[in-house]
Amino acid sequence: MCEDSLTHHTYANGLRLVHLHRPGAAVGYFGVMVRAGSRDEAPDEHGLAHFVEHTIFKGTDSLPAMSILNRMESIGGELNAYTTKEETVVYTVFPGGNLNRAARLVADLVINSRFPAEELDREREVVADEIDSYLDQPSEAVFDDFEELIFAGNPLAHNILGRRDTLTAFTSERCRAYLRRWYVPGNMVAFYAGPLPAGRAAETIGRAFATLSGHMPVRTPQAPEPRQFEGVSRPVDTHQAHTVIGAPTGGFNSPDRYAMALFTNIIGGPGMNSLLNIRLRERLGLVYNVEASTDIFTDCGLLTVYYGCDPADNRRCERLVRTVVRSVANGAITPARLQKAKRQYLGQMILSGENVENRILGLARQTLLRGYAIPRAEVAERINSLTCSDIADFAASLQLSRLTLGPV
Repeated sequence: MCEDSLTHHTYANGLRLVHLHRPGAAVGYFGVMVRAGSRDEAPDEHGLAHFVEHTIFKGTDSLPAMSILNRMESIGGELNAYTTKEETVVYTVFPGGNLNRAARLVADLVINSRFPAEELDREREVVADEIDSYLDQPSEAVFDDFEELIFAGNPLAHNILGRRDTLTAFTSERCRAYLRRWYVPGNMVAFYAGPLPAGRAAETIGRAFATLSGHMPVRTPQAPEPRQFEGVSRPVDTHQAHTVIGAPTGGFNSPDRYAMALFTNIIGGPGMNSLLNIRLRERLGLVYNVEASTDIFTDCGLLTVYYGCDPADNRRCERLVRTVVRSVANGAITPARLQKAKRQYLGQMILSGENVENRILGLARQTLLRGYAIPRAEVAERINSLTCSDIADFAASLQLSRLTLGPV
């Protein structure tokens, strides 16, 4: 099989395409990523981006809901969507020779969805149940609650799912108006990974989206001013205490982006040899799981450490997390250790690149938010250029806050 190749294309209407050519691949991936998420919602719109994502499949000018559901599934494919704080994605995975079918369906959804009132009423209950079920999972809810505290007063603070009271106001016309405002060519990126070469794929996709039009939305982003808090505990009737310890960081184009990525991997990445896993689980048996992760937005970000433990051990675990971060800030990462960490990170990057779905979604997000996707070779070069001081300085810059949900 030939090596994958990445190309970009911009259509006359302003729609951008990210194309990952995979000669001989049996599977294709196609979709659109829209620069619109919960961060763009007014207070009375909380949950609207997510609700539109749910109901965009409920019928178009030419296809009823059941036909939409069967369009890709009938050939063995899948139709998916998700919403974040800054993006909404609608995409499909399918056997390789069906790009035309996929592109026409996705284009129909983003251009011609009707949002029938009876379908919205049914889906309102589904989303309301999703909100309730999410609240029953403190290991998930603790992240949203942490963001509400860190970003208090900013649109980034509110939950993607919205609230029951706002759901009732989402009418058919309001959903259609949302499409007209945000789902416009200059505010979207189409993406394809599969066996079709760039020229043929671009032509097929271009035909499907030829009627897509509209002006760029006026966006008035409110710059976040993250706040720090020493520690907050909220009572929840669970066996474990669920804790997030984290700090605000730079955003998508921050000069610390790569130091942050490597630091996060060192202290709590997926490897069982991460500093926190060794300290809290392997040596002391205090937690079943501890992990560090980042959530990066256009102009800011968050680094978080999550663990669940016996409530009696929570304060001890918190002290250990802070001790690990402080040790890195004080130079615990030696040159030899840094080289091992780089080799591990880059090896994980190679493995993750085999997940084509995540890879093409990541390339589309980079193009949407930055204007272009950084090749993996450049990422490797930037990781390899990091010094011990870069990692120590980043660790020293973190102003950690804590939130615990559980017995208090």
